[in-house]
Amino acid sequence: MNAIFAAIFLLSALFFLLYNPDGFLSALLAGGQKAATLSLSLLAVYCVWLGFFKVMEKSGLSEKFSCALYPLSKKLFRSNDREALTYASGNLSANFLGLPGAPTPLGIKAAQRFCAANNKYAADMLFVLNATSLQIIPTTVIALRLSFGSSAAADIFLPTLIATLFSTLFGAFLLFLFRGKAK
Repeated sequence: MNAIFAAIFLLSALFFLLYNPDGFLSALLAGGQKAATLSLSLLAVYCVWLGFFKVMEKSGLSEKFSCALYPLSKKLFRSNDREALTYASGNLSANFLGLPGAPTPLGIKAAQRFCAANNKYAADMLFVLNATSLQIIPTTVIALRLSFGSSAAADIFLPTLIATLFSTLFGAFLLFLFRGKAK
């Protein structure tokens, strides 16, 4: 994949140099500046939410939230492994907040536990729920819109909720349809 991106960049740079050599360096620097600004904006959002999750973990709220989600998680993932379900619940709650990169370690731990228990259905369901990513609060998209100067960055809330709810339900339905009621 890196080779493809490098080739696209090099071809684009070559065409740009051929057709507008005076604008190449200024465009390259402006793009780098925008990328750095965007990266710092997203870093700030991730730091806030990861800090929030750490406070939840230290205060015990994370464990209480996992306990509240345990009956639903048990049915959803068809598993009795409490530790795996705790990891999966943490992963899903981070996704609910629109942080697609933050829950990755929890998702990996949950998938490892599900696979170690030979529960392929649970690992598949976790993958589907992460891929469709139901987002109750799309913080990353709102942060992106704010960083680009949107006057109504939170207007994406309802369309995102509807789209991700539909994709999550459809993905879970397809998994249920193709994996059947086995296990």
